Amino acid sequence: MSKYDKLKELLAEQNFPLQYPFKFIIKEDPEKLIQIKRIFDETAEYQLRKSKNGNYSSITIKQMMLSSEDIIAKYVQMEGIEGVISL
Repeated sequence: MSKYDKLKELLAEQNFPLQYPFKFIIKEDPEKLIQIKRIFDETAEYQLRKSKNGNYSSITIKQMMLSSEDIIAKYVQMEGIEGVISL
């Protein structure tokens, strides 16, 4: 059983293509943001909010996705970036 099975179940109810909001938390590091932006297309919309003390940032990335497999593939790619927390 994959850790993405529940997500795949939830996404099965969606009509694709759709604008999907990915949400992550990262420790404040400009290099991590560059790594994240490399995973998503140039059409992705980014919203960045810094924590009160400025140590962390929450990132919402909205991108048009064609299937649940494409969404899960993005999460798998994000696993390769150390310290990224998926919400």
